[in-house]
Amino acid sequence: MIVTTADLFKIAYGNFAIGAYNINNMEQALGLFEGNVKAQAPFIVQISKGARQYANPRMLEAIIRAAEELYPEAIFAVHLDHGDEQTCYDCIDSGFYSSVMIDASHHPFAENVAITRRVVDRAHAKGISVESELGMLGGVEEDIAVDEKNAMLTDPDEAKAFVAQSGCDSLAVAIGTSHGAYKFSGSQGLHFDRMAEIQKRLPGFPLVMHGSSSVPQEEVARINAAGGKLNPSAKGVDANQFARAVPLGVTKVNIDTDGRLVWTRVHREYFRDHPEGFDFRKPGTLFVPAYADFIVDKSHKLLSAGTLPMVREALAK
Repeated sequence: MIVTTADLFKIAYGNFAIGAYNINNMEQALGLFEGNVKAQAPFIVQISKGARQYANPRMLEAIIRAAEELYPEAIFAVHLDHGDEQTCYDCIDSGFYSSVMIDASHHPFAENVAITRRVVDRAHAKGISVESELGMLGGVEEDIAVDEKNAMLTDPDEAKAFVAQSGCDSLAVAIGTSHGAYKFSGSQGLHFDRMAEIQKRLPGFPLVMHGSSSVPQEEVARINAAGGKLNPSAKGVDANQFARAVPLGVTKVNIDTDGRLVWTRVHREYFRDHPEGFDFRKPGTLFVPAYADFIVDKSHKLLSAGTLPMVREALAK
């Protein structure tokens, strides 16, 4: 059942974080739905600008609609991830999306506010929520690239002013996460003090963590053992820190890179072990349950596992 992102946030705030996962194809969708139903967790299906270019928006919508029929127990929202202004308008006008993210964080504060305000006005007219971003995460994700030296933590006072001026419904904050597989080489972690200061200025307001994959070293090692050449020292966010972020207002956690690592590991190992193989359905069949298991594990870390009955009851009121 597709629900509004705003409704999910009201239920989740302070209790658990909602996992937001990017999909690009059928196998990812099947694993995502299977895993969240198994975990009894609500979730957000994210579609990026790159995914829309890769698979076509109509194809992605059809895949999600089909998954909704196959998994009638699932409760989820559909979200545009890292959209530019025009892509946001396209998604708003489609009538399919629960929420959109306008990413103008690379612009100066005033311009970020102005762009976000335009998207908010258009989205709210159709009952759609808007996520925006303040501060800049380092790393690389699709067409987004920010050198770590240019990354900036979100300023709490600016966050309060930004929300008031832009009218956005949730805010992606830079609090120590990073995009992509090549994240941290040391003991970098989340800045809980910064989260607490932002929450003081925006009590009850949903905060979003982007770039929250953990880049499991076991996955990297298995990929490299099967012919990959990923940086073995790459580290991500310790998933055990998610629970500490929930009481501080973090309501949505974006996880993409880890899912790509699962896909890469399954396919590399399959074709390593079956060099005669050419049927892409064989590794695809293995990927779906592997991705579902990955989703179950993340749901427990997000504290959302087992909340589906409560969410269903709250939505019915």
